[in-house]
Amino acid sequence: MTEQMAAREAEMLDTTPVRKSIRVRAKAERAFRVFAQQMDTWWPRSHHIGNSPMKRIVVEEHPGGSIYTEQEDGTKCPWGTVLAWEPPARFVMAWQVSPTWQFEPELAKCSEIEVRFTPERDGGTLVELEHRELHKHGGDWQKMREAIESDSGWGSLLAAFAQRAEEAADV
Repeated sequence: MTEQMAAREAEMLDTTPVRKSIRVRAKAERAFRVFAQQMDTWWPRSHHIGNSPMKRIVVEEHPGGSIYTEQEDGTKCPWGTVLAWEPPARFVMAWQVSPTWQFEPELAKCSEIEVRFTPERDGGTLVELEHRELHKHGGDWQKMREAIESDSGWGSLLAAFAQRAEEAADV
């Protein structure tokens, strides 16, 4: 293998989406509702880009809707835009967080997160998350990719979501 081919292969690996999945003991309707409509009930208060402690997350439930946190100092901190709202099957958002963990207003410089909710025969749901196009962030996007793929990234977030979705679930 030539150096050029090896470099191209390494670059392709770097741009591979981060994919995570989890099975939840809840119907797809509930899983979607908890993930997208009730994100504030499971998202860790430590995971935000605001300048003061986070009070709550708001998801405007329509394509083009804003995703933001309300901070304790009264400010709103945007960090996403809803791209697809298809309950109970699919939710897509632009991740408007730069590699320096600041708000990125330009959608062309943002990655996307797609979450699919597939009903299973036992009444549970397979939840599949794909965080793609991270390279569009530019700069140190590889460090951002490492962070969201790490144990404290999407894996732990999905575990927190699943725990909340399974509380008093309607399976």
